[in-house]
Amino acid sequence: MQNQQAVFDSLNQADFISVFGGIYEHSSWVAEQAWHQKEQHPQGYFDDIDTLKQVMKGIVDQSSDEQKLMLLRAHPDLAGKAALSGTLTNESKAEQAGAGLDQCSEEELAHFLQLNDAYRSKFGFPFIMAVKGATKEQILSGFEERTPNDLETEFNRAINEVHKIAGFRLADL
Repeated sequence: MQNQQAVFDSLNQADFISVFGGIYEHSSWVAEQAWHQKEQHPQGYFDDIDTLKQVMKGIVDQSSDEQKLMLLRAHPDLAGKAALSGTLTNESKAEQAGAGLDQCSEEELAHFLQLNDAYRSKFGFPFIMAVKGATKEQILSGFEERTPNDLETEFNRAINEVHKIAGFRLADL
């Protein structure tokens, strides 16, 4: 971790945001705020990836519900229109491919699109699940388990899933 610390400490603001801006999907504001916290602390503030993970999580948790909703809405549907059009971020593309979502049959794809639409219609944001290590069947089960939830429960669950995704992305750096 010493090399990692030296790398973190040597980054200027633009490079820091470039490296960490995608940890939270299309929400570089989290990395920007983490940078400002880093500026206010002595060298070595981000002494390891776990510290950075906790700082970024805290930034999101302390943000307004409106900011959190924008963060949720920045995520793509699983096996959805962004995947079909090829506009997923590299991170999302790898995560969805790892779960086999890039290998859906026409029937499976139609099922995912229907589930995505129903979920988004009910909650106003996409179904979010940290899919690293998950199978298509587990993801489909997640839809079935979570769609009956009330808005508050699902909003909080989605934010927790976003934090899991961020943790996976930080670990992969």
